[in-house]
Amino acid sequence: MPRPRPGRFTRRLAVAFAVIGVGAATLTAVLVNTAFQARFTDYLADQQQARQDQLVTLFAADYRRNDGWNPRSLNQLAATVTMTGSEAEIRGADGGRVWSLSDADVDPAMLAMHRAMMGTGELGPSRELPIAVEGTRVGTLVVRVPQGAVPAVDQDFRDSVNQLLTVGSLVAGLVALTFGLVLARRVATPIAELTTAADDLAKGRRDRRVPVTSTDEIGRLSASFNSMADQVEKQDQLRRMFTADVAHELRTPLAILRSQLEAVQDGISKPTPQVITSLHDETVRLSRLVADLETLAAADAATFTLDRRPTSLTALLRELTGALADEFAEAGLALGTDLDEVTVDGDPVRLRQIATNLLTNARKFVPPGGTVTVTVRDHGDTACLEVSDTGPGIAPEELPRVFDRFYRSPTARAGGSGIGLAVVAELAAAHGGSADVDSEPGRGTTFRVRLPTTSPAADTRGGRTAVG
Repeated sequence: MPRPRPGRFTRRLAVAFAVIGVGAATLTAVLVNTAFQARFTDYLADQQQARQDQLVTLFAADYRRNDGWNPRSLNQLAATVTMTGSEAEIRGADGGRVWSLSDADVDPAMLAMHRAMMGTGELGPSRELPIAVEGTRVGTLVVRVPQGAVPAVDQDFRDSVNQLLTVGSLVAGLVALTFGLVLARRVATPIAELTTAADDLAKGRRDRRVPVTSTDEIGRLSASFNSMADQVEKQDQLRRMFTADVAHELRTPLAILRSQLEAVQDGISKPTPQVITSLHDETVRLSRLVADLETLAAADAATFTLDRRPTSLTALLRELTGALADEFAEAGLALGTDLDEVTVDGDPVRLRQIATNLLTNARKFVPPGGTVTVTVRDHGDTACLEVSDTGPGIAPEELPRVFDRFYRSPTARAGGSGIGLAVVAELAAAHGGSADVDSEPGRGTTFRVRLPTTSPAADTRGGRTAVG
């Protein structure tokens, strides 16, 4: 079968990887440019501050040299101020104007041309800086210095970094897209196979399975799907077997009833006590089969309820073995008991059903002259009910199937529904207990049922426990 082609999920995952790659590269570019811009801003601010400090120092030195403001001396400083590309004006301590570049016949157009040639940028805002000599403020410098410009080498470096980041973003996107496609296919292909297999399973292909190619979550999901499909296939087989077995079990007593009744109707036989007894036996057999089926159906439907109450398991078994003693005697079997005084928390009717099915099963398998022994032991929070016999035992290959529904051993001396032991297992589990068997060919069989002596945590409204 061709492998399913991944569709939109693959494309979405691949595009997501590509977007993440491009986004990461873009974010890196933004962060780098932000860092560069902050660095250049600090650089330009340092340049402005250096020019301002230079001019303040220059004029303070001139004041100290001349022991005051000397316009002629200040005019000689005009060339130095012009070299910085700045505009400057001196005000005295009283705030009056002392000197400016216009007094030195410096043309503002010449300053602008000088700034353009030097590449120092446009003038910044006007600032008033105090001029102090020996701790005394002697005037104020009103100055506008160039804002500065990023050096060409720095600008080229930033441009090259941006180009590198742009190329890196494209490469990262392509790499992420390629990687995303590969990874998306690896992820999406088994998911698509699971989807197709689930559709096939829903359409009735119970043999549909998916390959398990990894041990990760997808691999475990595939294994779980295969396990589920196995269970579905097994349940289908069991359902078909169940239907066939129920039909067979119902057909036999019904055929006997019909033939005997038709014989009476046709006058071939008379309704003698023997005929009535035979009809009654077949009716009882049908009733038991229907009751067992109802028990299993209730357990399967999670609607099974137990009327729990403290019940003397010892008294219940004494009464039951006494009632069955004649039947065992007629079959040539000895029925013995070894009972501790044990009280369990359970449904008396269901507990009696467990014991009856175990004893009935033993009667079918043990040949005349054998012995069946019922034992009860108290193990604290657990009671152990054992039904042991001296029969032929059970072959090892049959042991795993004795509690399966409708399973009947070929060594049984009499026919049966094949669900008696399945009912035992279901009822034991419903009580919070368990059922198991020990047997060896030629050495007899022991069926063991463990039951809690205290009530398990359950929904016990009104003394009834819901079994789900």
